[in-house]
Amino acid sequence: MAKIKFHKVAAVIVLLATSAWIATGEFASVGSASAEAEQKREEAQDAPARKVELKTVQVAVPPRLQHARTIRVSGYTAPDKKSVLAARSSGIVEELTVEKGQRVSEGEIILKLQTEGKESALASAQQVLAQREAEATAAERLSKSGNIARLQLDAARSALASARSAVEAAQADLDRVVVKAPFSGLIDSVPVEKGSSIMQGSEIATLLKLDPILAIGEVSERDLGTIKPGDRARIRLVDGRDLDGVIRYVSREASPQTRTFQVEVAIKNEAGSIPAGMTAEISILSERVETVALPRSVVTLSNEGDLGIRVVGDDDTVSFYPIDIVDDTPGALYLAGIPENARVIVAGQDLVRDGEKVHPVDADPELIRKLAGSLSDQAVQ
Repeated sequence: MAKIKFHKVAAVIVLLATSAWIATGEFASVGSASAEAEQKREEAQDAPARKVELKTVQVAVPPRLQHARTIRVSGYTAPDKKSVLAARSSGIVEELTVEKGQRVSEGEIILKLQTEGKESALASAQQVLAQREAEATAAERLSKSGNIARLQLDAARSALASARSAVEAAQADLDRVVVKAPFSGLIDSVPVEKGSSIMQGSEIATLLKLDPILAIGEVSERDLGTIKPGDRARIRLVDGRDLDGVIRYVSREASPQTRTFQVEVAIKNEAGSIPAGMTAEISILSERVETVALPRSVVTLSNEGDLGIRVVGDDDTVSFYPIDIVDDTPGALYLAGIPENARVIVAGQDLVRDGEKVHPVDADPELIRKLAGSLSDQAVQ
């Protein structure tokens, strides 16, 4: 038998050892352990960098303003006074001193009917009165001297009282042929003509008092407690005119159908250029309160669904504050309930959470200043 060489035996041993090592899988764990260690080293190096990566938000301290909430209602214009003048007696129109569109003063004669014997009746009653006064005077004198009975004196006094009553009745009947203006105003219609025959109670003219003119609207139950007589109001007519007025009256009884309360706003109308019955939008300015002006985009919701804003505290931590919307105008929202000098998040408020630490940067100062541009005179000093 031939002798086996040493190097062949060594090769066989190395082959067996290598096969056994591969079968155990230890070579894979060495690579995995190396990769895992490398990953841990990279994470350890990146951890400080991640800790300082804070979300950036824009903040601003909005100016505080004294703002009056605006209550807007639809309404219409109406005369301060309106009177439909009627004939107080039947007869023929003898004088008609006015025409449509004419201005009249209080006490001015509008219409006069033919007297038809009423003046003669008054003169006759006055003559009888004079006679009864003379008889009563004589009866008084005779009664004092005892020449007539007490009953004759009483009869003379009664006749005198009847004569006076007859004169008053004749005078009142004569006065009824004349119709006078109960107040100064504008004649809006005259449905009768001179010479026409009218009955007692017939309409003869419509008189309007247009200075001041009223803007009438209705406010809801919720708004009733925020307005009162004397508050200012702005009125926009359908023809585009803008007017100023003052609340004159607020109804204390709601309409049964709408549960709203009528409001009257008095507007100066010396020239009479504002007609009655015109559609108007009434903006009532309620009592002034301290607010801040912010864009609508600033408002967000809390986790509970409350409407509010997010602010950044002194420690750069985010907090949520519920708000009260005082007024909503085309330019901005006027909000109450915001702490003084609060840094309001005006950009990025929906990307952060309450209690989160952020990196705040100041927003463009013109952004907030423009919101209060026309109201800068209302800023709290």
